[in-house]
Amino acid sequence: MKLRSATVAGIGSCLVVSLLSACGGGSGGGSGTAATNGGGSPVVGVDYPRSDTDFWNSYIKYTPEYAKQLGLDIKTTNSQNDVAKLTANTQTFMSQGVKGVAMAPQDTAAIAPTLQQLAAKKIPVVTVDTRPDTGDVYMVVRADNRAYGEKACQFLGTKLSGKGKVVMLQGDLASINGRDRTEAFNECMKKNYPGITVIGEATNWDGAIAAQKLQTDLIANPDIKGVYMQSSFALAGTLQVLQQRGLLVKPDDPKHVFVVSNDGIPEELKNIAEGKIDATVSQPADLYAKYALHYLKAAIDGKTFQPGPTDHDSTIIQVRPGLLEDQLSAPLVTSDGGTYGGVKSMKSDDQSLWGNNLG
Repeated sequence: MKLRSATVAGIGSCLVVSLLSACGGGSGGGSGTAATNGGGSPVVGVDYPRSDTDFWNSYIKYTPEYAKQLGLDIKTTNSQNDVAKLTANTQTFMSQGVKGVAMAPQDTAAIAPTLQQLAAKKIPVVTVDTRPDTGDVYMVVRADNRAYGEKACQFLGTKLSGKGKVVMLQGDLASINGRDRTEAFNECMKKNYPGITVIGEATNWDGAIAAQKLQTDLIANPDIKGVYMQSSFALAGTLQVLQQRGLLVKPDDPKHVFVVSNDGIPEELKNIAEGKIDATVSQPADLYAKYALHYLKAAIDGKTFQPGPTDHDSTIIQVRPGLLEDQLSAPLVTSDGGTYGGVKSMKSDDQSLWGNNLG
């Protein structure tokens, strides 16, 4: 696929490409001196952050498929949501001579020393889903996580007519994703729906913790009418708690608690159609895998990119000098495909959603 590619200007010599072995790759790009396997394919390392959620298992499924399409040979590890394991896995990649690394660090502050080691060896890095708090990488492949929180806010604010109580099951505030979604949801509620009380609960992306805290909140506040889950990690537990309390009822029932999730996994889309939850934001697991590998290949080929629109319905932004982020599209998904607080949604049975095409 052809992407908008050009030498970055006005950012400073070699800042954006500081992890490349050379700084002169213009729009034409060129083959680097990448190590290859026996078949001639560049070898890259991909660390999977975890395999205990449907979303990340989907990403794991897509990765080898896109590697084959792009002519890359991959070595894979799984850091199991542990930055120490991610560091060790990266050391393994370096010893194997990989020419690029894709990772999704869940602790976005603690990954800095590992990025420095990779930079010292001129191994380009693409981070997926998360953005490092400090340090440079070749590209961040991510959706706009602030928009996740804003879309959830607008949906719940509209459904609750600007009144009542909602529980926000936060991810992990050590993650840029948890911070972005939390801050945006709170700011949107304060600005647009001041009559809604938000009960924020830290969960560390742990479904059991989320279920326990939701149960406690519903006992203390039986008038809660909305739940914002920052990821589908909390889906099963949330539905179980609502079922136990007699609240897992159709949307037209006065007892219904409106639930918004983030991910767009098949189970969420099925639950929306069944009226068990009401909306999700479809985080593109397929495109995360595709463009993480695409940008690693571009790095190996000596290409650079500049801020602006791409040809795949996204926008590259400059987060800070030396750090670019390709913000992929992540639509709000509902049962009716309506517009909520100015946010347009897609119907849950839309076949263009990756969650409806996971074979």
